Amino acid sequence: MSEPFSLSVIVPVWMEAAGVVGALEALQPLRAAGHELIVVDAGSTDGTARLASPLADVVIQSEKGRAVQMNSGASTASGNVLLFLHADTRLPSNALSYLRKFAQSGKAWGRFDVRLSGQGAMFRVIAWFMNQRSRLTGICTGDQALFVRREVFEALHGFENLPIMEDIEFSRRLRLVSRPYYITKSVITDSRHWEQHGVWRTIFLMWRLRWRYWRGESPQTLV
Repeated sequence: MSEPFSLSVIVPVWMEAAGVVGALEALQPLRAAGHELIVVDAGSTDGTARLASPLADVVIQSEKGRAVQMNSGASTASGNVLLFLHADTRLPSNALSYLRKFAQSGKAWGRFDVRLSGQGAMFRVIAWFMNQRSRLTGICTGDQALFVRREVFEALHGFENLPIMEDIEFSRRLRLVSRPYYITKSVITDSRHWEQHGVWRTIFLMWRLRWRYWRGESPQTLV
């Protein structure tokens, strides 16, 4: 008999006082359904951990770095499916129903489609290309709310301790286990970085970094 589906949502944070309450309030229906919410703070000095504490099952401290934080959260998680969620990304309201279907599938891991919060048509175009690229390559970025079976995560020893590209590196290893399970219902991720730094400038920067990473440059150099 298969093990009942249980989910641990792991949210790495650093200096997120302005938005952490809204982010965690959106996840309270998951807790009400009996699933686990873990916040991993990297020593914020703005009260992030204090604000998160009433809204999470566990708030732990770790060294700074998304890979380190996500591994720390996974080490304390009790769920048989781990979902890694950025603090500025919102799951769809019916995410649990999709994740239950994943748990019944033969796939080892997966991700959601993504939509950017900006209202302009360009943001919809960017999201379309992000989702199509992910389908073609089988690679997931952190904005797409990667989820993975706990035993697979542990067998692969989790995320490599990289300053950036940890999601892409982990996807490459996961892809050797199975192709990802695609949830076409979109998560919504904040477009503020695109808006602050300029859409085209951000696109060129991201593609240039990925191209250099694919060519073999280290993430430490790319930072």
